[in-house]
Amino acid sequence: QVQLVESGGGLAQPGESLRLSCAASGFTFSNFTMSWARQAPGKPLEWVTGIVGDGTYTRYLDSVKGRFTIARDNARNTLFLQMNSLKPEDTARYLCFKGRRGYRARNSSLENLNNYDYWGQGTRVTVSS
Repeated sequence: QVQLVESGGGLAQPGESLRLSCAASGFTFSNFTMSWARQAPGKPLEWVTGIVGDGTYTRYLDSVKGRFTIARDNARNTLFLQMNSLKPEDTARYLCFKGRRGYRARNSSLENLNNYDYWGQGTRVTVSS
């Protein structure tokens, strides 16, 4: 069955970096669009960034552009999120999401979490001095 396991979260000071990983199994990873979303305490889930199956198209939430980078290693079935210049407002639980079968859009629809059907438990990121 589909499994998505996030790791790499923790405590960081403002301006520092963290690298999140999402280990995927139970499906042909390279065939599916993937995204990261986050949920801060008391706030709704927020899409952060997405990447298509072959890695040639990515999209970012405006507030993380230039600071976060999504990447994937299809040989290792792993999704990454490199987070630089972290800010307190980045504090949240970060979850990876798997796109629905056949979903291959390369446009703003990547931001719609209804286009995804599985997600992991998440990894917590806290940015505080």
